[in-house]
Amino acid sequence: MKDIRGIIFDYGGTIDTDGQHWGMKIWHAYERRAVGVSEADYRDAYVAAERALGRTPLIKPDYTFRQTLSIKLRLQLEHLCTNGRWDADERLFNDTHAALLNDLYEDTRRVVTRNKVVLERLGERFPMVLVSNFYGNLHAVLREFALDGLFKQVVESAVVGVRKPDARIFQLGVDALQLPASQVLSVGDSFYKDVEPSQKVGCRTVWLKGEGWASKEYDESIPDFIIPSLSEIEGLGE
Repeated sequence: MKDIRGIIFDYGGTIDTDGQHWGMKIWHAYERRAVGVSEADYRDAYVAAERALGRTPLIKPDYTFRQTLSIKLRLQLEHLCTNGRWDADERLFNDTHAALLNDLYEDTRRVVTRNKVVLERLGERFPMVLVSNFYGNLHAVLREFALDGLFKQVVESAVVGVRKPDARIFQLGVDALQLPASQVLSVGDSFYKDVEPSQKVGCRTVWLKGEGWASKEYDESIPDFIIPSLSEIEGLGE
């Protein structure tokens, strides 16, 4: 870390889940709440919901994370019902939606609160920028969790028109820090959306390796560091 002068962080799957893919985080809430669907059917619904959000701007710039999560869950559950994968009347639908929403929101709030302490300490040493694939409301989400004062700039895909794994979005993050890429540490949970493209622009890389969406082997010699929890970033290079 002695050569590092600034840090780029991913948001979704990094700060808010500590390395766990959001698809898996939601699936485990389905399991806890005993929603009667198979994992294969859930995965299909998850992908369908994300595609729907990509096609239609359902999430407005002022929407909180809770509102965002509510929309995502509703789209998933509607897909399961309309495709005959889940037989739920209106009451069961609404009760399940509320239970999943409350479960996931409180869990996310706990994770973000814990990681905020780490970010605050790092922010005393380094300028930090967020580079994230998000829906255009990341500033509202940061305010919701009291993270909005920690980052020099937010580079959000829906705003800048470039999405990971396109390396150009990381170049925007490097430019915001006004540092050589070789002095920037990029931290993210996705190997192909965070590690590989940020390395292409010359950043040092940290892979926050958690539970992924798919079982896939990666070349672990590529990242400069691999950590299982965001809290361990403070000890890198010691």
